[in-house]
Amino acid sequence: MRIALVLGSANWPDGPSPNLLRRARHGARLWREGKVDAVLGTGGVGNGAASEGAAIAAVLAAEGVPAHAIHKEEAARTTMENIAFSLPLLQMLGATEVLIVTDAPHCPRAVMTARAHGLPARAAPLPLKGASPRAQVRLALRELVALPGYRWRLWREPPHRPYVTKR
Repeated sequence: MRIALVLGSANWPDGPSPNLLRRARHGARLWREGKVDAVLGTGGVGNGAASEGAAIAAVLAAEGVPAHAIHKEEAARTTMENIAFSLPLLQMLGATEVLIVTDAPHCPRAVMTARAHGLPARAAPLPLKGASPRAQVRLALRELVALPGYRWRLWREPPHRPYVTKR
């Protein structure tokens, strides 16, 4: 089963941030285009009233993705947790391919983390259309620090229970 794993972003008290909305809509687009069989939104509660996972699921439903194809993880607070906490759900769903939905600058770190956990993952970056240039620059600068940090952490503390694909 091919699954889009939509990584969380800020969910504000009055609803999803523009970035979270873009990620969820991209996951819905992948489903509509037949590129995935299901979509899993991941992310816990930040400053919003609902978890990022729940906000993603709501956007997916509003975009026409049927309930049976929508799944959510609602505890993760970091990219590492997005991947680790999604593993049991991906295993249960029988994921054989995972498309990670996030912003382009974040893709290398997210895919590296997923592969370290044994996930057969590849990036499905958001189109730049509709993105805030300022936010994308901030994200790219953050990734310059975060990518080597995650690489170091994964080298020092590899995942204990890697994902195993059901065939």
